[in-house]
Amino acid sequence: MADPDPDVHSAYRQAGVDYAVLDASKRSALGEALATSHWLTAGGARAVDGSRGEPAFVLRFAGSTLAFVLETLGTKSIVAREYHELAGVNRFDHVAYDTVAAVLNDLICVGALPLVVNAYFATGSSAWYERAERADALLTGWRRACDDAQCAWGGGESPSLVDLLAPAEIELAGSALGFVPPPGEPLLGEELAPGDEIVLLASSGLHANGASLARRIAARLPRGLLTELPDGGESGEIGSHADSGSAPAKENGAMTFGEALLAPSVLYVELLRRLLGDGQVRLTYLSHITGHGLLKLMRPQRELTYRIRALPPVPPVLAFLAAQAELDAAAAHSTLNMGAGFAVYCRPGGGARVVATARELGLGALLAGTVEEGPRQVILEPVGVTFAGEQLALAPERGPEQLALAPERGP
Repeated sequence: MADPDPDVHSAYRQAGVDYAVLDASKRSALGEALATSHWLTAGGARAVDGSRGEPAFVLRFAGSTLAFVLETLGTKSIVAREYHELAGVNRFDHVAYDTVAAVLNDLICVGALPLVVNAYFATGSSAWYERAERADALLTGWRRACDDAQCAWGGGESPSLVDLLAPAEIELAGSALGFVPPPGEPLLGEELAPGDEIVLLASSGLHANGASLARRIAARLPRGLLTELPDGGESGEIGSHADSGSAPAKENGAMTFGEALLAPSVLYVELLRRLLGDGQVRLTYLSHITGHGLLKLMRPQRELTYRIRALPPVPPVLAFLAAQAELDAAAAHSTLNMGAGFAVYCRPGGGARVVATARELGLGALLAGTVEEGPRQVILEPVGVTFAGEQLALAPERGPEQLALAPERGP
């Protein structure tokens, strides 16, 4: 195995995104947030502080376990705008779907099912909505994702942020509230144990992470987003929940870089719904593979080793992006999802059933590896890469003051 590279995010830093800085800021913010947990008790609620640093915040209220999350799409909407201008192809339904998927795929990581999702559409100018076909596509994509996830669209906010955003751009984000079905115990990694199996679910391509790097690469290609992918860019089976209902645009019969980048994300909500109702599968953790790539396989702050013996096929658009950015295996798998959009951890013997259930839904899935005793690390055997525990630190910083104020976790 290759020695762990302590600076696996150096390539992405060149695109203007420095995860080392961002992660340190997030940890500090979560440390401050931890100190406010006691305020929930005034309303009869209680924070599940073990969820701090997980993809969604969990609290208990009136006998229910609830989860809350907020997430953004990032800069993928710029790709949609540029591709619309270049190719005349409207994919704002795709990026709307992407946003809901980014929100809800985080929410389900704690074992919660969505109840309601709210939208945040911020523009640099109210004139953005004058092009009705873009605005209509945005609403269509958001509604389709809500229907696929079986949750309500509660409302949202659509500010016009003059001078803060460029007039041509739109920033997409959303928040969601969900519930953990009875008995109401969230999945926070506390039950992970050696021998647990890891199933990797296929992505459709970029999903909502890596757009800044993709835009940087497109800017230096002679044909930019209209560049034809070498082998046509067709991805493998990704599942009906990622189907936008519109045919992909191609140049001379080949998939373009822009079209492939804008393939809508896979929404994994229905799979979790079925797994939670399957008495033959005991889930122990869930991980949404987004920023940090497969480093996210060791998101729990546990001294455990995650050994991956098989990886899903890499979508052509991600192989092309990694090659153009000159990412080695370690950098590629810690920057992009490289074909693995979500990970399901379960007790021994359940992995085959998880794979079968995923495939019934049309989702690509494979029994990829196991959890082992050992130091906190991820071992990707097929590509000869090992990620050390210190390369992913997302848990909050807890000083004496925060620890003193944090309420004890109840049953």
